Amino acid sequence: MTTGREPHKDDVRCSEALAEIFLLLDRECSPERDAQLRKHIEDCPPCLEEYGIDEQLKQLLHRKCGGDTAPDEFKQKLRASIYQTVERRGDLTIERTEVRLEQNAE
Repeated sequence: MTTGREPHKDDVRCSEALAEIFLLLDRECSPERDAQLRKHIEDCPPCLEEYGIDEQLKQLLHRKCGGDTAPDEFKQKLRASIYQTVERRGDLTIERTEVRLEQNAE
């Protein structure tokens, strides 16, 4: 989104936000990265729309799959594949990813 101001070094690009949208949805970002991504999504209508679609998809899958969880190895392979696709298509280089797992008490 163009805001009419000079970009700040901490600004998140759309390609970064979209590449990390599922990390955000799964609460696998650091608190600082979570805040940066959420700020971008709130200020960027196209990213906000994509976030909403992905959130609905995640909720639908959760309901239909009965809360089953994928094996960790599968999650790691899927995450790596998503990053590689984003890098190829978005001319984005991801240098470091922090992953934090939390068990939700439901």
